[in-house]
Amino acid sequence: MKKNILVVDDSALMRRIICDIINSDEQFQATEICHDGLEAYELLQKKSFDAVILDVNMPRMDGLELLERLRQEQIEATVVMVSSLTVDGASVTLRAMELGAVDFVKKPENLIEAKGSRFHDKLLMILNSVVFSKGKKKEITASQQVLTTARIKRTPQRSRVLTHGANRLIALACSTGGPKSLQSVLPLLKANLDAPMVLVQHMPAGFTKSLAERLNELSEITVKEAQEGDVLKKGTVYIAPGGKHLEVLADLNGVHRLHLNDSEPVGGLKPCANITFQSLIQSKFDEIVCVVLTGMGADGTKGITELAEKKPVYVIAQDEESSVVYGMPRAIAEAGMVDEVVPLEQVARAINNKVGVK
Repeated sequence: MKKNILVVDDSALMRRIICDIINSDEQFQATEICHDGLEAYELLQKKSFDAVILDVNMPRMDGLELLERLRQEQIEATVVMVSSLTVDGASVTLRAMELGAVDFVKKPENLIEAKGSRFHDKLLMILNSVVFSKGKKKEITASQQVLTTARIKRTPQRSRVLTHGANRLIALACSTGGPKSLQSVLPLLKANLDAPMVLVQHMPAGFTKSLAERLNELSEITVKEAQEGDVLKKGTVYIAPGGKHLEVLADLNGVHRLHLNDSEPVGGLKPCANITFQSLIQSKFDEIVCVVLTGMGADGTKGITELAEKKPVYVIAQDEESSVVYGMPRAIAEAGMVDEVVPLEQVARAINNKVGVK
């Protein structure tokens, strides 16, 4: 049975283009359209959909107002935003995800881009990810969850015990659902955390700066968008800029600096977490604490696996139930690389306990 999608946009042209893209995939059908947020709100009070494609700027009730109303009245909806790639657009998009949107797709800037393969493929990829991940989570039985958790734990002999005060780095990767999930992690980290953190969140250029600024406002720990040549400092989180790969390089004195790599996307990803994890093979850290949160695909698994062959690692993965999309955490878990599986609300505690404070 096809999944039913609601399209909410005040532009007749964009509604038609989005509906054509949705209907081009045999798994989906655009069953309803709304011209603004108020019309969508009235419809969602009476009817549920497998996903909602939502524009931001609309008359009568915009996308943010709709999300606020849905949250206030506890009306469940899986919402994907269509957002412009501007500074203001990035801030609005992040606010939308705080209010419950699970992901976003960049709004086309012209008709050629709207009808191009990039917008088409990205929209369908996100729909596949959020719609079918949601369905799979509901089908998991308690016994299946126990078996899965037992199977994915890392074999004891591969974990290495280090003394207190070891020189550690935290390396975190996430994708779909990540911006909102990070608000349940970074604000709970200790300001004097005894390690720096590098963080790869799959987002296009322009969005990661707003993400870093918002997380910095909410957190005791310092959060910033990574810059070329940054020296890693304990108690600071460095977010890979959208459109750049992030590498950690060590000099002869053991000082670790950040390098922004402008090479081609890997598997369509730039930044790519695998590149960050692989760069740590040559680092001087005693141990790398790897954290994998919600996200589609398997980015991070290859890099962590290669890193573990050369350096002591400790891997924390988000559990299935709390993941918006259980792709990246599933991949690293099924590779047998996980030391600790925790729900989202316990990720910060797991990091704090493992790393300690300075």
